Order: sequence, then C-alpha cells, then structure tokens
Amino acid sequence: MAPVAMNKNNSAVKRIMQEAKELANDPCTDYSAAPLEDDIFEWHCTLRGPSGTEFEGGLYHFRILLPAEYPFRPPSIMMLTPNGRFELNTKICISFTSYHEELWQPAWGVRTAIIGLQGFFPLKGQAAVGVGSIEYPSTERKRLAALSREWCCPHCKQTTLELLPDPVIKPSTSDSATSCSSASPPTATTAESPSDQPPPTVVLETSPDPSPSSDETPNIVHEVGLIPSGGSTGSAGAAGPTAPSFITHAPRASPVEDATSSATAPATTVRRSSQKSPLILDTAICVLLVLVFALVCRRIL
Repeated sequence: MAPVAMNKNNSAVKRIMQEAKELANDPCTDYSAAPLEDDIFEWHCTLRGPSGTEFEGGLYHFRILLPAEYPFRPPSIMMLTPNGRFELNTKICISFTSYHEELWQPAWGVRTAIIGLQGFFPLKGQAAVGVGSIEYPSTERKRLAALSREWCCPHCKQTTLELLPDPVIKPSTSDSATSCSSASPPTATTAESPSDQPPPTVVLETSPDPSPSSDETPNIVHEVGLIPSGGSTGSAGAAGPTAPSFITHAPRASPVEDATSSATAPATTVRRSSQKSPLILDTAICVLLVLVFALVCRRIL
C-alpha cells in the first residue's frame, strides 16, 4: 500500500489529501483526525463522548483504515480506547463501514465516519447489536469515560486530552454588557425629552447704517426655515428634535437694490412698510425739476 500512497496522481491519494486539508483548516471541538505520516491510508482520530449519555466527558481514540479504492469503497473503524461500547482492535460493524459496502456513498468521507460513530455510541438493545459491539453497565461506562481522558496512544505518543483539549468557555456578550452597565455612572433624567420641547428661535440683528434716514427706512425681516442635511423633514422629525428656525433682520438697502434683489432672490416672507420717506420724494422732485430746467434752457439756446 505504500507505493500507492506515494503516487500523488492516484485518485485515492488526491481525495485523502483534500480531506486532510479540510479537517486541518476547519477543526471541531468534538473530534480531531489526521492521517499518519508514513501511511496516509491510516488515520488516527479522537472523539468526544456524546453529551447527556454515560459517555459524556470521555475521549475515545480509534483508527480509520481506508482501502486503496477509496472513496468508492468504505473505510474500516477499530477502537483503541476502552469504552464499554465497542471491542478493542476489532473492525466495527456499522452501516458506513466495510461490513456494508452496498450502503456506502462516494460522497461520504472521513468526517462522515467520525460523526456517524459518535451517533452509534448511545444506542442500546437490539440497535446496538453487531460485530464489535459490547454492552457494559452504565456505571462501568462512566468509569471508563473518566479514565479515557488520560489514555495514551502508543503510536501518537500523546494522551487523548492532549490530542483533543477541552474547549475554552468564553464569557458571553450579555454578561460583559451587564458588568459594563453596572459600572457606568448614573445619567441624569429630564422632565421631558428634547423631541417634546418646542424648537428654539434665534433672532439675529445687524447694526443699521449710520445714515440720516435710518430711522425712517423700514426693516426687512426674512424668516428662514432650516432642513437638516442628510434627509427629508419627515425622517428628521422622527429621528430627533426639530431643527431651530432663524429670523434674520437684514440691513436696509436702497430702492434700486430692493428692485434687483426681488427679481433674483428666492421666495421669502417679506414685510415692508407702505410709507415713503419724505426725503427720498423731495430728492426725486428736485431731480425732475433740474431735468426740466435743463431741457428748457437747451431749447432756448
């Protein structure tokens, strides 16, 4: 069998190497398995006893022998650790072993055999009858389960506990969150939430121009509503308090600037006084009189 194992172009060797790589990259806390260095057709595996049974806490070491026609023919399984369920150094009769080649499927593999063997441990009565099966009392199986943790494989030179250490139990996130919340300082409570309070109003005033007509020129009031950046008003209202509104008292401008800005500026609420400044009217009348006088003088001359 050694020459076949060295032939890397053999389909069985390729399949075995692929399964060995998958088991190494995806380990499990319930079992460990690896082929021997000198013969990849023989695997040594360690299996954790099923929980809730008399095998709970036990660690069982066994061999898996793969045929040269693998995966088209099933493997053979031989127990090495005393367990009270299967005979030692004897090929076990299970549905996925060499005793039932008609039931084997090439899609199955070493991982399938390991998980299947774990499921056969707690069987009792007629379901547990077969070649290589034994039935010890429950107390004896529990005793053997406790002793199995220190059993050492003569070939691997390691104990079952070293081959398959117990999983480390990490603290749950809920416990850490509880401890963090208990250590955090208390927060002050308010009578009402920010969403229930009315939005503040900020009034910004600009200093008036130091002109003689500043007392008579009406103020222009712009009411501006702000929309939070990043969403519509509906979503902003549901997420938090309403954005504050700003009322700005803009500086007074001349009539020409008012006419230009009213044609280009966006729609705003503008309130103007209907009263006209007497000084502006007098100035306009004087300008018209000067123009008329200039026209009359030009015609005469």
